Amino acid sequence: MQNFLKAERVRFSYVNNMENPPVVNEVLKGIDIEIKKGEFVAVLGHNGSGKSTLAKCFNAINLPDEGDVYAVGFNTKDEDKILDIRQNVGMVFQNPDNQLVATIVEEDVAFALENMGVEPKEIRRRVDEALKTVGMYEYREHAPHKLSGGQKQRVAIAGIIAMEPECILLDEPTAMLDPKGRREVLKTIRKLNRENGVTIVLITHYMEEAALADRVVVVDKGQVIIDDVPEKVFSQVEKMKSVGLDVPQVTELCWELKKAGFDVSTEIISEDECVEALYKLFDKG
Repeated sequence: MQNFLKAERVRFSYVNNMENPPVVNEVLKGIDIEIKKGEFVAVLGHNGSGKSTLAKCFNAINLPDEGDVYAVGFNTKDEDKILDIRQNVGMVFQNPDNQLVATIVEEDVAFALENMGVEPKEIRRRVDEALKTVGMYEYREHAPHKLSGGQKQRVAIAGIIAMEPECILLDEPTAMLDPKGRREVLKTIRKLNRENGVTIVLITHYMEEAALADRVVVVDKGQVIIDDVPEKVFSQVEKMKSVGLDVPQVTELCWELKKAGFDVSTEIISEDECVEALYKLFDKG
């Protein structure tokens, strides 16, 4: 797999010009990261760590003050390539209401395609396929504002899928959803990655969501501090807690058992693995 998204020594600051003198808040502090085509990467970090800012750099919403960001082979500083980047690197935000623009679901999904000048027959094909992919085809003639939060977010994702991007950045897409809505959206994300080969970058506060990824990147104070497979990342319980993050509940349970002297792995991240480990533990006893 080739490098698909890449940040090299990237620095980025937000400037508040309302103050005199202007207040500069540096959020990314020389960050380096590479993401390969087809990967499913979860990015974790507490509020203000820089994770959302980094995602917006990959989509060319933010341009670095220093360093370089590459997306689908293009430098985001190249103004002539911005459209290419955004057609291939779609972004889904936390609040689906901010991305829904039409009064009918299928019209909303078609909105970006119409602006891109795609032929009507091709628009029809892409809209239908995108809605089927996210399980919302039967709602194609419904009003978006009458849908549940999870359904709205899936429609927002369908709007990105219809553009046929190679990568989708999702900035806490389940933060405003109930557990059912979160499951619906996560199922859709995993399907896009596993079956369609779409590169996924998921920014989340939910450790159980991150545990589903191929790789977890932890960002703190504008720097990458951990970058590994989920089992290795979450086994570092004390380090995660030191930067204000949790680990999956099953991992923390195993960690506590390990501290109490029980022979159990701290690299357990799923409920099934935990049940099996506990069964073996009690069976020995």
